[in-house]
Amino acid sequence: MTPTAPREWRPTRAPAALVFPLLAALVASMPAGTAVAGPDVQALLAAWHQDPARIDRARILLETAAAANAVPETLVELSHVWFLTGEFRARSDAERVTAYERGSEWARRGISVAPRSERAHFLLAINSGRLAQMKGVMRALPLVTKIREESATVLRLNPAYVDGLILAAGLAAEMPAFMGGDHAKAEVLFKRALELDPHQSGGRLELARLYIATKRWHDAQRELQGVVGEPAPTDLPRWTVSERPRAQSLLAALHERGRTFGGAPQAP
Repeated sequence: MTPTAPREWRPTRAPAALVFPLLAALVASMPAGTAVAGPDVQALLAAWHQDPARIDRARILLETAAAANAVPETLVELSHVWFLTGEFRARSDAERVTAYERGSEWARRGISVAPRSERAHFLLAINSGRLAQMKGVMRALPLVTKIREESATVLRLNPAYVDGLILAAGLAAEMPAFMGGDHAKAEVLFKRALELDPHQSGGRLELARLYIATKRWHDAQRELQGVVGEPAPTDLPRWTVSERPRAQSLLAALHERGRTFGGAPQAP
């Protein structure tokens, strides 16, 4: 996998994007490393926004650790790091597909040895989601079913798992009604996640997107300003590289359309 400069995530307008949610923000509150993987991995992932090549170095360390002792925590963290690779390090669609396929594979291995790991099920869902987004509708439909199954499993294992709540909320927000889409349910789930972790800026950004979709401009502005001004984001690297710039861009777009209240938003 050839390293590249970090990129702000933008929705891929493939046909599959019409039938399932955009899941990139839903990884936001996952811990940066694990005790089993070691402090080196934790340190690398806690500040990868300072040097995105840290993602590559963390992946190498984790693969070495997994080869020596395939404990569940290391397998699951490898799934996370491959997801980050697809999001921020891959430079072509082919490399992104490879990264999400590897992420899915490591998540499945984690589930095989720790079937009650909600994080492993969550990572299988979001890696599968990004694959579905890239592969087109006909090839994506089986993956959409898998995402929904894994989402239900996550909350069955841990109803208070913040990432799982945001995943379920994203599905409810973005799915068509005949597939379980429900904006009111999505709002409840997003708010529950933010009650549990008020600094989860990825979830707050997705709640703002829901408010934009339902033309609740004042609510959207409030949540976007909360993302921009977040003093202690749960995932500092993702907030720095992706979430804060996206929130600023959405605020600017709302302001241009006369949908904001008060003064002009802070410039990016």
